[in-house]
Amino acid sequence: MSETEEPRCPECSSEHTYELDGFVVCSMCAHQWVPATDADEDAATTPEIRDAVGNVLADGDTVTVVKTLKVKGSSAPIKAGTKVRNIRLVDGVGDHDIDCRIDGFGAMQLKSSVVKKA
Repeated sequence: MSETEEPRCPECSSEHTYELDGFVVCSMCAHQWVPATDADEDAATTPEIRDAVGNVLADGDTVTVVKTLKVKGSSAPIKAGTKVRNIRLVDGVGDHDIDCRIDGFGAMQLKSSVVKKA
């Protein structure tokens, strides 16, 4: 796409867009959005998150806990070997970089250093 060409509308894919007060507006469906800059696109790319043995993790992966974890507020720990399905990678939440739901415990966050890709 050249620099003079306006972006397509993300809602209706129309090529009929124009700029207005820092926004891009679609003349077909009236959807407004802030145009992406090169800095935004670089920030949008997530860094690679690796598990305890070095495998690259992705959203939706199934992982296995590699060591027994104490859970604050629960009398039972998460035992080594517990499978966690459909993980979601998060960025900027302290040192925990995986959001997940573990059967019997509910939603929680894990560190990638305590899991192995299954």
